Amino acid sequence: MINETDMKHLKRCVELARIALTKENEPFGSILVSESGEVLFEDHNRVAGGDQTKHPEFAIARWAASYMTPEERSKATVYTSGEHCPMCAAAHAWVGLDRIVYASSSKQLQEWKAEWDAPQSPIYNLSIQEVIRVAEVDGPVPELAEEVKELHRQSQERNT
Repeated sequence: MINETDMKHLKRCVELARIALTKENEPFGSILVSESGEVLFEDHNRVAGGDQTKHPEFAIARWAASYMTPEERSKATVYTSGEHCPMCAAAHAWVGLDRIVYASSSKQLQEWKAEWDAPQSPIYNLSIQEVIRVAEVDGPVPELAEEVKELHRQSQERNT
């Protein structure tokens, strides 16, 4: 269930996605929040240089593995503008992070790309639950869908 705190963090993720877009990256942004509500780490997509693994969710998993205890990771929440791809979902599970809250789903992104006749991802767009055995997952959030869609539309427009 999405609450007011979740919305605040998701809106920051959308801001980070907008920052990524201004830096010619794909529009994705994510933050890691501790059990007590402290923002521990935030990042945006950094794939413009050609390394397609530089997703913010993957960076969060690496950071969490280095700087948090397993117990802290199990009580933290990852917020993101777009649902984790399979690579990021696996990293999330391997380091023992639990809750994930996302603004838009992989399915929505697939549908938007089809609407724009844009190329699809080279990997299967599996849901987080198809990759991770146990995790609390909330999303998508309809109130943010149009804003996220517009960022992706701008990204597609720039790349054509």
